[in-house]
Amino acid sequence: MTATATTPTATERPAARPGPAGPVRGHLGDTLALAGRHLTHLRRSPGRLVLVTMNPLVMLIAVGYLFRSSMHIPGGVAYEDFIMAGIAIQVGLTGVGPTAIGVALDLRHGLVDRFRSLPIAPSSVLLGRTLSDLLVGAVSLTAVSLVGLGVGWRPHEGPLRTAAGFGVLLAFVYVMTWVGILLGTTQRNVEAIDGTGALVLVILSFLSNAYVPVSGLPGWLRPVAEWNPVTSVVTTCRQLWGNDPGVAASGGFPTHHPGLVSAVTLTALLLAAVWGSVRGFRRAGSR
Repeated sequence: MTATATTPTATERPAARPGPAGPVRGHLGDTLALAGRHLTHLRRSPGRLVLVTMNPLVMLIAVGYLFRSSMHIPGGVAYEDFIMAGIAIQVGLTGVGPTAIGVALDLRHGLVDRFRSLPIAPSSVLLGRTLSDLLVGAVSLTAVSLVGLGVGWRPHEGPLRTAAGFGVLLAFVYVMTWVGILLGTTQRNVEAIDGTGALVLVILSFLSNAYVPVSGLPGWLRPVAEWNPVTSVVTTCRQLWGNDPGVAASGGFPTHHPGLVSAVTLTALLLAAVWGSVRGFRRAGSR
């Protein structure tokens, strides 16, 4: 009997590498390796980290420190305490644009095509990006929090509730990372992505209670601001940190149940963004 050797063609895609201890561990290893690759690039070119950190810091100093004597929050809450959650939320919003641009450039320059030629699962490419960007968000949140302590912000509910507030913020940052990937896989024009990212930052932060209570907005805008996921996340953090002015008596359902609304809206956003990102990633590969 003569054995027949077959040669893989150029169009055949290698199967995902299962790894020595099963497909789950192999998938996890690929994801961590790709996340490490993104972090290595970030170390050589830290512009993204600087951008994501400096934007909230500028707002914290310009609004939270310079204008604090002109801002009067009902309930006697100091403006530094009131604005801190709204400033921290900007870490996630600011990261949408850079994440989207990074994904779009990877697709445009053929880097993702090279990943597809390797024996790794396609989902590892997207998960690796989200993990590295989540770490960037955690570093930025740490820097913003330290500066916030320097300008007078103080949590008043103990270490566990303070940590829970930062956990909510990290969940928001992770969801926004997927929103950025969705934007990057569905739009290939970098200028358009940059403009869309700026709109996401401005609209979601200013149509919320990040800087002023919802009661200070025009009446027709208040329902929009109340159902804005940013408002629910900011209110949840304020309550966990003891920075909530407690003026929500006249608000609707999202005002009285910010934690529940945060969980539901963030979960819905995450599922929609993951589904759209995977779909956009597959379409980009077939072009």
